[in-house]
Amino acid sequence: MQGVEVSTAPYGSAVVLRPRGVLDGSTYRSLRDQIIQTALDEPQAVLVDIAGIDVPAASAWAVFSSARRHVDRWPGVPVVLLCGDTSTRAAIDDAGVTRHVPVFACAGSAIDRLNATSTPRLRRRARAELPAALPSLQRARELSAEWLTTWARTEMVSTVKVVVTTLVENVLQHTDSAPGLRVECSGHSVAVAVNDTSRAPALLREAATATGRPSGLRIVAALCRSWGNAPTTSGKTVWAVIGPENVTP
Repeated sequence: MQGVEVSTAPYGSAVVLRPRGVLDGSTYRSLRDQIIQTALDEPQAVLVDIAGIDVPAASAWAVFSSARRHVDRWPGVPVVLLCGDTSTRAAIDDAGVTRHVPVFACAGSAIDRLNATSTPRLRRRARAELPAALPSLQRARELSAEWLTTWARTEMVSTVKVVVTTLVENVLQHTDSAPGLRVECSGHSVAVAVNDTSRAPALLREAATATGRPSGLRIVAALCRSWGNAPTTSGKTVWAVIGPENVTP
């Protein structure tokens, strides 16, 4: 069998992924990105049933640690492995994966542990697909303000508008993609995410303006609690989390 095929099934509020095939250097990235893509939809957890994969080299187990790191800061969705085979669990542990990704014998035991050790988070979220055109900058600002006002988070509007403008502008300037906008509110923080179809990560490469002021993603880095890239099956998502400490009174 060439490649890794992944089936998806709901399990309560979580999602179970069942990859089948050979996990090696040629299939590592596609499986990683599928796990990340699933986590970005924010289920309770991503449960990966590994019974159907063959792993010739122990180093390939690191795909699960890599996927977990990409979603650790945001959206913070747990990635869990399901494995009932003792020898396979030992191999995963020897590879160092269990330091970051827990392993359970079945989905039920994984969810029981998650329910016992985590507090459910209420998230309000909204999405919009924007055209690959400059008017999308203004539309993104308008939508963000509308959503935050609806959620009674008007104190975040000014900062979020700057972040949204920068992320959407980055897509329009550096890709041919139509940006997908997502804004969500969880607790006291607001997250902004913009997806595109380019696999090139967003980096702090923008030079300062003629006035010496920072521009582009450097503004995002300065305004936000954290920000980053998440590779997906279709490209990437660039996200930023804004907390109350990032809002000027």
